Amino acid sequence: MSEARDTTEQSNPYDLPLDEFDLLRPDLFENDNHVGYFERLRKEDPVHLQTDHAEAGSFWNVTRYKDIMEVDTNHDLYSSSGSIVATDQDEDFALPMFIAMDPPKHDQQRREVSPVVAPRNLALMEDEIRGRVVAILDSLPRNEEFNWVDQVSIELTTQMLATLFDFPFEDRRKLTRWSDVATADVETGIIVESEDQRRAELYECLEYFTGLWNQRVNEPPRGDLISMLAHGESTRNMDPMEYLGNLVLLIVGGNDTTRNSITGGVWFLNQNPGEYQKLRDNSNLITSLVPEIIRYQTPLAYMRRTALQDSILGGKQIREGEKLLMWYVSGNRDSEVIERADDFIIDRAHPRQHLSFGFGIHRCMGNRLAEMQLKILWEEIGKRFKAIEAVGAPTWVQSSFVKGYSDLPVILREK
Repeated sequence: MSEARDTTEQSNPYDLPLDEFDLLRPDLFENDNHVGYFERLRKEDPVHLQTDHAEAGSFWNVTRYKDIMEVDTNHDLYSSSGSIVATDQDEDFALPMFIAMDPPKHDQQRREVSPVVAPRNLALMEDEIRGRVVAILDSLPRNEEFNWVDQVSIELTTQMLATLFDFPFEDRRKLTRWSDVATADVETGIIVESEDQRRAELYECLEYFTGLWNQRVNEPPRGDLISMLAHGESTRNMDPMEYLGNLVLLIVGGNDTTRNSITGGVWFLNQNPGEYQKLRDNSNLITSLVPEIIRYQTPLAYMRRTALQDSILGGKQIREGEKLLMWYVSGNRDSEVIERADDFIIDRAHPRQHLSFGFGIHRCMGNRLAEMQLKILWEEIGKRFKAIEAVGAPTWVQSSFVKGYSDLPVILREK
């Protein structure tokens, strides 16, 4: 553990020198503890060099909306190749995936799987998603405490993910586990206790999906993700670790954003009862509620890029080879761009003006599917319940990358 981390844990963020900030602490994102740190950085040093971090070395923290956009939309200058997180991949367990690639290979591989969330397919999925939402909501206990994360957020997104992969439905919770394992902070010991355990479980994921690949490659092409990878011109000859890398990308991408936004929405409305009343009074606000939840949650706190050449960003000299972390979680709270950015407001005039899906060539492929799932969920909630009452604080995932929840105790109040 770094000296900076020890100091930060016992100090007020407004009192510490900026050089003592450790933005990669996994507990930093509990209960919005991060907000004060990023507010200071945006005001005092919006492109801030953090040096000698115990796990990640040196990197630039990019915290303002406009600077994040400059990095995210300029892939010729700021590369995704190699890693999208602060640490580099281990050479003996590298997982190539198209989100961590530059053109042309990125474009080729993404093109193979993007039809699964094309507008025509989304229209075909809408009735199926609604049917699943209805079945899940109607099965929930009334006037009795339960964990919203497990019974709704995880269940709905895992069912959707199983559909996209045409994955055996009875084994769908394996997808949840593999997603959690892939993004877990090993230092916390909460999900996996060692890097060896993580690798062992991801090899199990590869073995399971290799069986599905072998089935699909010998069948005519179909509309599921595995078939698309098995038959795609740029993906059919992937080696096993690249296959695993892209599986991890698709599992995490199809799971974490929606899962944690489903929970975040319930928590934010409980924390802002006036906004909850607006929603009860006008269900048409669901259209703007959904992107506001995604902005306020910011399910992935940051993404990394690496400078391909010397450049100037926010007045700072960036050198070739240096790492930059685009802190979406900070840009989404930048009041220079988003009015009253620290407030949760479900009837914003421009609700999709957020960074949670990224921009440029790496913009989240499934962003419209995520929004559709949330929209349908809140439509069906509104038909059934007066309130989803949070009866305790959530348990936050211990991660500096995934902003999420493992537990939210709620009670359903019927109309």
